[in-house]
Amino acid sequence: MIKIHQNYPLKQSNSFGLESTASIYIETDDSSELINELKNNTIDISNPLFLGTGSNIVLSTPVVGTVIHATNKEITVLEESRDSVLIKCGAGMDWDEFVKWTVSKNYGGLENLSLIPGSVGAAPIQNIGAYGTEAAICVESVVAIDFASARKFSLTREECHFGYRDSQFKRPESKYWMVWEVIFLLEKDPRVNLSYKPLKEFFPPEYRPDIREIREAVIKIRSSKLPDPAVFGNAGSFFKNPVVSACQAGLMKEKYPDIPTYYHNPGTVKIPAGWLIETCGWKGLRRGQVGIYPKQALVIVNYGGATADEIISLANEIQESVKTEFGIKLEMEVRIV
Repeated sequence: MIKIHQNYPLKQSNSFGLESTASIYIETDDSSELINELKNNTIDISNPLFLGTGSNIVLSTPVVGTVIHATNKEITVLEESRDSVLIKCGAGMDWDEFVKWTVSKNYGGLENLSLIPGSVGAAPIQNIGAYGTEAAICVESVVAIDFASARKFSLTREECHFGYRDSQFKRPESKYWMVWEVIFLLEKDPRVNLSYKPLKEFFPPEYRPDIREIREAVIKIRSSKLPDPAVFGNAGSFFKNPVVSACQAGLMKEKYPDIPTYYHNPGTVKIPAGWLIETCGWKGLRRGQVGIYPKQALVIVNYGGATADEIISLANEIQESVKTEFGIKLEMEVRIV
């Protein structure tokens, strides 16, 4: 069923809690009906915004184009073998609810991504990642709707071109692609992933937790470091961790011996953006109703009544500060609309 709203308020549709409206807001759980509407040219697709829970976005202005929100939440087991299971999930499903379901079935692979805000449809777009893993590892394929050609099609994992917080869906040529369903390949005999040091240290030495314990640990760790959007509006990590050459990292180590670095690819390393921001003195700073979360320098928070311009202005200042101190331009992880 398709529901069409005019001048729809979006404050509850973005985790920053920013005031905004959509001139046209469409919510649907029926792909066939949606495609028919597209074929009949009854939907303005000149400037579409595909919006999930709005957990990775800054709505800087009232949205002039059409906002489309998928509400399909079906979970379907497509195939099973002795070792693995293929599961299809609707894009409108809450991500953490889906992870909770997979863990309850003892299907392994997504437990380290527990408590990440957002919808299932956003997971492959952003290639969400945390605690030593990424969604791309478990995504088998993605079903999307092309608004330009009014057709449904599938992309394999390889065709999604996953990268660090990146995918084919972020490319300009994919502007009219709406993720409709995601197919995941999960393990029936789960192998736990303790590659992330703080997660490994959460458990006693030599202890081998199961995926339920991994999920519980991730939830506790994340909750201790990150603000609840229901209390303080935020979009999680505002900046990506920069990737630099091993040579550049070596030179930085000479000046900053305690700078943490992590292997990324041959010849490159990843540096925590939070460390760079904190070293520049931003952690815990508050300016009016906008600030840097005291427990995590990567998170910009809305203490209540902040505007998009205030958030963006603070983000730009942080970028300039880090660039001046370290010669690194931080890239925003959130999308500015």
